Amino acid sequence: MSTKNVQQQQQHVVVPAAVVAAMATPCPVGLLRCAIPLLFGFAVGIAVAVSLLGSATPAVPGGDLELFFPLPPAAANLSDVRQRQPSSTTTTTERRQPEREPTTIRSPLQPVDTSGNNSTPQALRVVGVKGQETAAAASGIDTSDDDELMNLAAAAPRETAAGAVPKVAFLFLTRWDLPMAPLWEKFFEGHRALYSVYVHTDPAFNGSDAVEGSAFHRRTIPSKEVKWGHISMVEAERRLLAHALLDRSNARFLLLSESHVPLFDFPTVYSYLINSSKVFLESYDEPGGTGRGRYKRGMSPAVTIGQWRKGSQWFEMDRGLAVDVVSDGVYFPVFKRFCKRNCYADEHYLPTFLGIRRPSAIANRSVTWVDWSHAGPHPARFTRLDVTPDFLGWLRGGSGGTCVYNGETTTLCFLFARKFLPNSLTRFLRFAPKVMGFG
Repeated sequence: MSTKNVQQQQQHVVVPAAVVAAMATPCPVGLLRCAIPLLFGFAVGIAVAVSLLGSATPAVPGGDLELFFPLPPAAANLSDVRQRQPSSTTTTTERRQPEREPTTIRSPLQPVDTSGNNSTPQALRVVGVKGQETAAAASGIDTSDDDELMNLAAAAPRETAAGAVPKVAFLFLTRWDLPMAPLWEKFFEGHRALYSVYVHTDPAFNGSDAVEGSAFHRRTIPSKEVKWGHISMVEAERRLLAHALLDRSNARFLLLSESHVPLFDFPTVYSYLINSSKVFLESYDEPGGTGRGRYKRGMSPAVTIGQWRKGSQWFEMDRGLAVDVVSDGVYFPVFKRFCKRNCYADEHYLPTFLGIRRPSAIANRSVTWVDWSHAGPHPARFTRLDVTPDFLGWLRGGSGGTCVYNGETTTLCFLFARKFLPNSLTRFLRFAPKVMGFG
């Protein structure tokens, strides 16, 4: 307050004459006659002072009282708290109701248009809850301890939670980063309620995490070193499955690599996997050196040579089989002990295990296309010049062949393809909107 304002207020202060007279009266008489005027004068003076201070101070609720009796901090902020509270007309149920996100799914066996004209009608509407917990946060355990993690996942329910919208868990087994991540971001966009992502990378990889809002943000699980052709590949697969099982809404589980690319939009892939009566895993008997020739005699009697099977590493399975895999205390220990030195457990463990336990559940094919037409231990790789609309249309059309889906013959056989080099990303981003229906 300025000096000028204070002077102006002082000019308008009028002290009642009774007050002045009472305060100036001498007390030659008794104490009682002196005390009464003094008390009256003191009370009137306090009232005048409060009135003056109130007129010179902004009108704040409780402001005058706080000059003499300061309120505790909680009471001082009470008005702010009341303003932030939801309206009393909103019920508790309405406040807790999760936000819903609609997603449209087409029939998995609708004809596939490989010409680039994606005018397929939308058939099925699925509603899901937004958001998903990270596996580590949901578990509350030390997920870097494989034994503890497997025990927890083995106790997970074999069915999805009642009322939950089933999700597909995308399990990325990578060496370092995910160079095709921008393409996958386009693929996942708009379908947050229907998928989960889990990434297993080399523990030495120190790349920065994906930005918040990305499908890959904080989705890397506690990982361990993986060696090609070693049992550590299977351990990483089981680690991914175990983390994904901690989310009770995950219904299907799909293993992918850093060189995988999607060939169709998300609704097509989701519907194809969720509605399948089979799981997509190869399991066949190969008599040659790359099949039965890798069998180790020490595995008998748990695994006989007649039960030995081979197949692609890139599997897709349902929740019940995933629980069987992480709880396997019979076959996995045998593979871990004996499948060494040119045994390649990643090509034999799951085909053998599921071939023994649930052969009728297997479609005996993979939904990932790779080119094994060249000799050697690895499939062919593709660069940016290989990525053309014609090539992608050929892959989407079954690569010239047919397969069986839920008892019907179809050309929609491969949902993904792999071994595409990072420099092919720009071509995929360019052709995906026209050819693959997303982006």
